[in-house]
Amino acid sequence: MTLRSRIAGVGSFLPEHVSTNDDMAKIVDTSDEWIVERTGIHVRHFADENTSSSVMAIKAAEQALKAANMTGDDLDMIVVATITPDKTFPSTAVYVQAGLGMKHGYAFDVSAACSGFLYALRAADNAIRLGQAKTALVVGVETLSRITDFKDRNTCVLFGDGAGCVVLRAEEGDGTSADRGVLDTLIYSDGNYAPDLCATGGPSTNHDVGYITMNGREVFRHAAVNMAEVSVEILEKNGVGLDDVDWLVPHQANIRILEATAKRLNIPMEKVISTVGLHANTSAASIPLALAHGVQEGQIKAGQLLLLPGMGAGFTWGASLIRF
Repeated sequence: MTLRSRIAGVGSFLPEHVSTNDDMAKIVDTSDEWIVERTGIHVRHFADENTSSSVMAIKAAEQALKAANMTGDDLDMIVVATITPDKTFPSTAVYVQAGLGMKHGYAFDVSAACSGFLYALRAADNAIRLGQAKTALVVGVETLSRITDFKDRNTCVLFGDGAGCVVLRAEEGDGTSADRGVLDTLIYSDGNYAPDLCATGGPSTNHDVGYITMNGREVFRHAAVNMAEVSVEILEKNGVGLDDVDWLVPHQANIRILEATAKRLNIPMEKVISTVGLHANTSAASIPLALAHGVQEGQIKAGQLLLLPGMGAGFTWGASLIRF
């Protein structure tokens, strides 16, 4: 028998404040038509000054725990993926731990930008496979509005705030791709591309959080290629074909990257969970937000095979294969 990390519940949270493309056109030289045509984004959600990353993570986690018929104290570990933590230290995860009433176990953050949820999922899944945890909460959360330069028309229209998460529970399987749960996760990075997508600040450099800066052309060029290649790799490694995939649940960067990735994989857009139009690019939160949307809308059903590729700053990239 093989220990698997079964998804017991999903959760999501988007801040109440919505900024439309017309709203963005009031502060930078852009238009609804320009944004939709190039990105597929219609709206983004922005957290108010009293809503931090941990607040949103807790809201999403409470939803996922309810779906799993669990409480915070039933968790053995919490992994939070974020590049917008509440504080430089301690981790955002410990604030989530306290907020959920988890009195044992451990909690920590990972920072891998838009690939962060995959990195966090890999860490939690490894712990469950090794018998070091029976349950885990994996969260992707961002308040990107705090590090967005609203004078930069090339980036400010792209990003939003939000949180998505999954609750994992250890379950025995047969060790085949027919098992329900996380079948595999692959993650990679290449620091040579760090300058192409980064923040302009940092505690040990200029004592400032800085703003998002991006070489959009270079990011686009690598995103679709890397996400498609790692998707093929993880499928081949686990002995399943593209035709076996029920849903592609990619990082929600923009519609062009989603379409380019799907095209490279020869997966029709009808099998792609696309939520970028509803909340823009939410970095580490985007994959779990899309996953939760697919589940809550009844698209994703028990037993279906999900492919979750992503790419982010670093560059970092990866993919997870999940039997829901």
